[in-house]
Amino acid sequence: MSTHTVTQDPAAAEARTGAAATAVRRRDPRRKRPGSLLSKGVVNGVLLLASFYMLMPVSWLLFAATKDHGDLFSTGGFTFADFNLFSNLADVFTFNDGIYLRWLGNSVLYSVVGSAASTLLCVATGYAFDKYEFRGKEKLFGVVLGGLLVPATVIQLPMYLLASEVGLVNTYWALLLPALVNPFGVYLARVFSEGYVPNEVLEAARVDGAGEVSMFARIALPMLSPGFMTIFLFSFTGSWNNFFGALVMLNDDRLYPVNLGLFMWNSTTQLQPEFYSLVITGSLVAVVPLIIAFICLQRFWRSGLTAGAVK
Repeated sequence: MSTHTVTQDPAAAEARTGAAATAVRRRDPRRKRPGSLLSKGVVNGVLLLASFYMLMPVSWLLFAATKDHGDLFSTGGFTFADFNLFSNLADVFTFNDGIYLRWLGNSVLYSVVGSAASTLLCVATGYAFDKYEFRGKEKLFGVVLGGLLVPATVIQLPMYLLASEVGLVNTYWALLLPALVNPFGVYLARVFSEGYVPNEVLEAARVDGAGEVSMFARIALPMLSPGFMTIFLFSFTGSWNNFFGALVMLNDDRLYPVNLGLFMWNSTTQLQPEFYSLVITGSLVAVVPLIIAFICLQRFWRSGLTAGAVK
């Protein structure tokens, strides 16, 4: 057996290696092109401007809440003066025997309890529309979707008349019961059910002898937790900001949510300008629960936005 020794020119080998590396760099899709860098910069710039636009009112609120009544009108909107945030908070929480704390508690009741019940009902309804077959299902679902086309302000007067007939006006139920109806939540729940709950899992549970209610509570509902949290966030935000419904239904200031209470305070600022500090500081406090809710639940929301993206 003969052995052949191949002798290569080092310069030629180096040239071939360099040419191959250049070709790989040209074919590398991860290599940044000037056009892609420019488009990325434009997108980041637009997002930065949008963030600045949305955060500017909250920033002004934070600056204004640290000022007393005199500095509020004698200094610029985005400049600090004497730091009086804690004294302003004390004034808000102690004014009129702590009525603001009652308003805050009412908002938590309307938003948390009402949104939790509404979300559970929406998830159960969307699950039923997805997993069960019954006569007129799609037509009934179309009626539900038609509810999305009706503005909430349009139905406030009929809802008030219905509530007055059964004696629910000026009670907690006047806001809790209407919050249960959420057509958009039903639509989202059906979408999440289609993407998160496989039919094969339910069939296996039926073979094992599980009942329909047990399947929903023990199998489907845990799978739908991202959808549940997403619908809850939408419902919570809508309930917390529900001003017109509370204005129509409630007359007793002890039942006011915080946004309606702040509106009543603001309506007296023309006669009593010292209420400006109360309104501004109270508005800052009213924003905090929404921020906390989104920070704590955003991981569920982000995971829910990808439902059905990959099959």
